[in-house]
Amino acid sequence: MKKSRFTESQIVAVLKEGEAGVPVAELCRKHGISNAAYYLWKSKCSGVQVSELQRLRELEAENAKLTRIFADLALDPATEPNRCWALDFMHDARYCGRRFRTHFEPGAPLRS
Repeated sequence: MKKSRFTESQIVAVLKEGEAGVPVAELCRKHGISNAAYYLWKSKCSGVQVSELQRLRELEAENAKLTRIFADLALDPATEPNRCWALDFMHDARYCGRRFRTHFEPGAPLRS
């Protein structure tokens, strides 16, 4: 994941300026960001404190790390019997609207 040029406190400060009524075009020019970046930050971080935003980034990084570990284990030859289950689980999670199953019935297909 690409590291942001802006810290959490800078992002929150930019969003607060926008909430105060500064025009978005002027705000983006002043801070050197695009309109798309501003609206992405606004949709993701609006109404969030700096500490909450830092925790969100930590959780996103941890989630990415665990996903990579899970994918590595799914492709490991030592876990051959479980490979089909793991790949089906990843398929369900990524391509089927992130619907996770809470239980599995023996003999039932994993894909919905």
